[in-house]
Amino acid sequence: MSAPAVIKREPLLAQLRQTRVWDVIVIGGGATGLGIAVDAAQRGFSTALIEARDFASGTSSRSTKLIHGGVRYLAQGNVKLVREALSERALLLTNAPALVKPLKLIVPCYRTLEREFLRVGLGVYDALAGSRGIGDTRWLSRAETIAQLPGVRAHGLLGGVAYWDAQFNDARLAIALMRTAARQSAVVVNYIEVDRIELEAGTVSALMARDVKTGERFRLCAKVVFNATGVWADDVRRHAHGAAPSLTTISRGSHIVVPASFMPGASGMMIPRTTDGRVLFAIPWEHYLMVGTTDVAAPGPTWQPEASAAEIEYIIDTARDYLQSPISRGDVLTTFAGLRPLFSPTAAKATKTISREHAIVIEHGNLVTVVGGKWTTYRKMALDALDQAVKVGLLDARPCRTAGLKLEVDDSIETACHEAETAAFAGEGTDSITEFVALAINHEQAHYADDVIARRLRVASLSDYAVSRVRPIVSAALEAAKKKGHSNEWP
Repeated sequence: MSAPAVIKREPLLAQLRQTRVWDVIVIGGGATGLGIAVDAAQRGFSTALIEARDFASGTSSRSTKLIHGGVRYLAQGNVKLVREALSERALLLTNAPALVKPLKLIVPCYRTLEREFLRVGLGVYDALAGSRGIGDTRWLSRAETIAQLPGVRAHGLLGGVAYWDAQFNDARLAIALMRTAARQSAVVVNYIEVDRIELEAGTVSALMARDVKTGERFRLCAKVVFNATGVWADDVRRHAHGAAPSLTTISRGSHIVVPASFMPGASGMMIPRTTDGRVLFAIPWEHYLMVGTTDVAAPGPTWQPEASAAEIEYIIDTARDYLQSPISRGDVLTTFAGLRPLFSPTAAKATKTISREHAIVIEHGNLVTVVGGKWTTYRKMALDALDQAVKVGLLDARPCRTAGLKLEVDDSIETACHEAETAAFAGEGTDSITEFVALAINHEQAHYADDVIARRLRVASLSDYAVSRVRPIVSAALEAAKKKGHSNEWP
């Protein structure tokens, strides 16, 4: 295997400085924006992507870590979304097998006929996957449920149902998409923020952007501008029209992380019925147990969403009925929350009832906003967005080949990442952390400590204590790289 490509900031900025008209400019470096950049560049369009903070620093690094069709959406009757997501699940398992893995999920049953009812519903879920299914849904006896889901509450347990979905490392998959876009010759740069949109004859003529690190300004022009900024989509739209009505309702999903001893097996658990009609997952994640998610209305976008005390208690209370050893507040190692940009122009419904299907809105002639959707369907969202731009004449018709495109995942970097994570949690092995920081700088556009701790390594979403321990090591490694001149052109 060839050495992973070095990605340096200064050559990327030099291309942004050029006076030119790009075919495509993407605003937003989360799953949606990166997917659009990959698709556009793969079709041969000159493509630039700019992200105001770090890649996946918003919603795309704060998910439940599941690549799934959405059992919950099937219960809502949204067969189209489930079938589409299951198809995309199969593609991700093929195109990024190092980061996306099959995961068995078990639903423990405590009510009469609950197992029979769930077996039918999950059987439909399997049927929608067709030949792309991962594994069969099957009945589990009481003994089998306890054996395959150690830690489950045995009292009153009647049995269970096992089914399959997939689990992934969300932030690292985003980094793989960034590297894939770069491999396709896209210019993909983080810490570049759009703060003004210029219109000429009602059409977007230029984006005014600022380098967050240095203050340098750029004027960027393109045939089509894709607004893929998630919960900030309406803010970006209002750079062009200050009174633009909202397209999104923002929902917050929160998670808690506890020791794996509460449920030490390899399978995850799905809780199918909560007090307010949601589903809840408890899944093994990097040698810990992650439990979530909530779905509550959030007042607006923020870079640092936090789980509320009420959400934490809700998760603990719900899980208590399903675990042999109840979780207490003192068992929680950390919490994290993400904001979902739900397409809801009327903003009138409870967020848990708003569809997760995506929407594409074209304004000002060539500003294409993509909202809604979910991580699993990022590729289909990108395909639809590009095809809509073609349909209205903004771009030439060219085939999409991303269904068979292997994502840029380097085994040596992933191994180094795993070793550094292990050292971070074990409190030893400083050298492996320092070595990974160098890789993150040179190959993954990491600039600051949180870029490494939260999104290249996954320490921040797993243990507050580990973060406090590893931050000085990462900061020292970044400072050393800066002094050596290998720090991705620090200011």
